Amino acid sequence: MPKQPRLQLQVTSEVGTLQCLLVHSPDSGLGKVVPSKAQDWLFEDIVHLDTIRRKEYDYYTKILLYFLDPEKISGKIANIDAAENNRTFYKPEYEGFHQSLKVVELQWLLAQILEDDAIRMKLVASVGALEGVPYAQQQEMNNMPPARLAKLFISGSTDDNRMHFAPIPNFIFTRDIGIVINDYLLLNKPARQARTREALLAKYIFFNHPLFAGYTNKILEIPETHHHFLNPKDGGERKVTLEGGDVMVVSPDHLLIGVSERTSWEAAHQAIKLLFEKKVVKKVSVVRIPKKRDYMHIDTVFTQVKRNVWVMLGNFSKKAIKRLDDDSIERALETNPRKDEKISIIQFNRKDIEQPVYFDNLEDLLTDISRNDLGCKEPVKFIFSGNNEFPYDAREQWTDSCNLLALKEGVVLGYDRNDKTVEAFKKAGFKMVEAAALLNSFEAGQSSPEKIKDTLILMPSAELSRARGGFHCMSMPLLRKPLD
Repeated sequence: MPKQPRLQLQVTSEVGTLQCLLVHSPDSGLGKVVPSKAQDWLFEDIVHLDTIRRKEYDYYTKILLYFLDPEKISGKIANIDAAENNRTFYKPEYEGFHQSLKVVELQWLLAQILEDDAIRMKLVASVGALEGVPYAQQQEMNNMPPARLAKLFISGSTDDNRMHFAPIPNFIFTRDIGIVINDYLLLNKPARQARTREALLAKYIFFNHPLFAGYTNKILEIPETHHHFLNPKDGGERKVTLEGGDVMVVSPDHLLIGVSERTSWEAAHQAIKLLFEKKVVKKVSVVRIPKKRDYMHIDTVFTQVKRNVWVMLGNFSKKAIKRLDDDSIERALETNPRKDEKISIIQFNRKDIEQPVYFDNLEDLLTDISRNDLGCKEPVKFIFSGNNEFPYDAREQWTDSCNLLALKEGVVLGYDRNDKTVEAFKKAGFKMVEAAALLNSFEAGQSSPEKIKDTLILMPSAELSRARGGFHCMSMPLLRKPLD
């Protein structure tokens, strides 16, 4: 394994300037999702792999590199695009791969730890047991070159003709494998079998790759409940499942944990106990959202844009909550058809855990964060999905209008297809720029990442959006600059 510097882990906000993150570029496993298995593998549809790579995700890689590691990309895009048919710049198994230590590819790290014989044997045995791989085939895997084996672990195959086991197409959503909280790393516990191998591979990387060598005693795993193996198969709320899309670091002292379709009450309970015991944060707010496929995680319902600006789904606004409560006849009859749309919020303080604070709605919580945690003096603003117009609010939330990644305060990545949400951003004083046009301006020296302010960068999204995750999902920040 080549000698590499250790990474610094430090995330204290959602909008501090992004300096290092983990990603995974779409692999051939995405192109092997079949209709009969799509929902088991957490997809609503099958996507076109070549389009999702070349015409969409590659722009994401270029934008990230320009903002985080410009030496890798500045002045080179024409050459990279000219050699696009080989795609060696984007694929970690080739010598031409960018090898950025700021925009860090998980498959690249996996291949590096597999160079160690002991780690390779353990991981082959673990994956073999998980996927029911015959012993003879495990021996074959042990003899594969590391880069080829890493590709197999992720995509389920090493070529187009033979599949050894199922792919893990959700690996592009790196947010869900873990979350950096200050200088600790909290690992996830996926809710669905389809993501179990992701968690296993990530755990081996974090505990064994030299980039994380200084943090092995700060990697946290939430425990299972006592005698959890005696619970019913589905486990209900006693099941411990936690995914990174339900965890947000909003200030050095304050963490949000969502209870959702993918994260259970018990996981939130165990995480709070662990984080308070380790004194990682002082305050945790638990945000329960409806257990619906529409929402999945809290970062599909809201994300932060600036200290005082949030994008969110209007269903959880003050006006919407009040409207649900207004009809006394429906309330008395308990037939309100939107009863399951409600949200509940409980905040725990480490120093006084027996006295939780309750919030009536999401707007109040986010306003409190902006004012009291982040010290905002200016008014707190909300940009609503679909400009809060029916039916565009729900349509555009489904295509991740609320799932934005902040590259720095006020500069966020989002999908170009969410037209009404774009209108709402314009009304809030933000500029819009297409990813391709922005990259051209960088290459021509007409602009630079440092000059970009209060901007929504519009990313091509016809296929990516069908994978049901936005750029917040497709990023695991490892290092952000602290907010002033």
